[in-house]
Amino acid sequence: MSATSVRVGVLFAVAAGLVAGCSDDDKKAEKPAGSPMGRTFISTGVEGLQIPGGGPMTLTFADGKISANSGCNTADGTVDLTDGILHVGTLASTLLACPEERGLADSWQDTVLTSLPKWRVDDSTLTLTGKEITVTLLDKKVAQPDKPLIGTTWIVSALMTPDAQIRSQTLDDVKPSLTIAADGAVSGSAGCNRMTGHATPSPAANGPDVTFQIGTTKMACAPEIMEIEQAVLKALDGKTTATIDADTLILRNANGFGLTLRAA
Repeated sequence: MSATSVRVGVLFAVAAGLVAGCSDDDKKAEKPAGSPMGRTFISTGVEGLQIPGGGPMTLTFADGKISANSGCNTADGTVDLTDGILHVGTLASTLLACPEERGLADSWQDTVLTSLPKWRVDDSTLTLTGKEITVTLLDKKVAQPDKPLIGTTWIVSALMTPDAQIRSQTLDDVKPSLTIAADGAVSGSAGCNRMTGHATPSPAANGPDVTFQIGTTKMACAPEIMEIEQAVLKALDGKTTATIDADTLILRNANGFGLTLRAA
């Protein structure tokens, strides 16, 4: 074989390698950098038609499903992320009647999700790119970090009993509250009476276990307030499991009672 033939063969191999390298790079650039599955994202910006009522859009991806809320109703359904395209199945929605502009948020959300937008995750940012609307969303853990259990003042927003979850105007008015200090000291209000006592957090698989020992003052209030107070104290009677998501704390007691609380 001549030297000229060898040189030509080498040049051809190098050129082929460069072409293959470019093709591989192009393919990598086309693929999403990560996956949104197992994460929740909150919108931080919209290019195009804005969310009616201001949003934000919240998207949760878990176990092949998507849950979406943009300020009014929550829609749930299946989702397929193949080829960097958001393929959403039939969505089942709650049926709240939302006032003014917020009532149009559901239609905006449906338009975005069913338009087969491209999706891309870069670190903590999810971008949905449609034909006319681009939505930028930030991982909820970054946008709304979990509040610490210790040192935060928590306000009760709902009561859990063995049979139901209870929200009421009376509960909103009396605002039972709870604060756990660094030394474990507990202070707050059960609704009518002041609470004092001690809490002992300990690690657990589903969030920290917190064991409460609570005492109260002995005032008497209206019957509906005392009912709330009794439910609060039953939830804080002994060992509970604590779960924190952003500014929401859920305490569940093995006796069937529990509390949903929000950071003040």
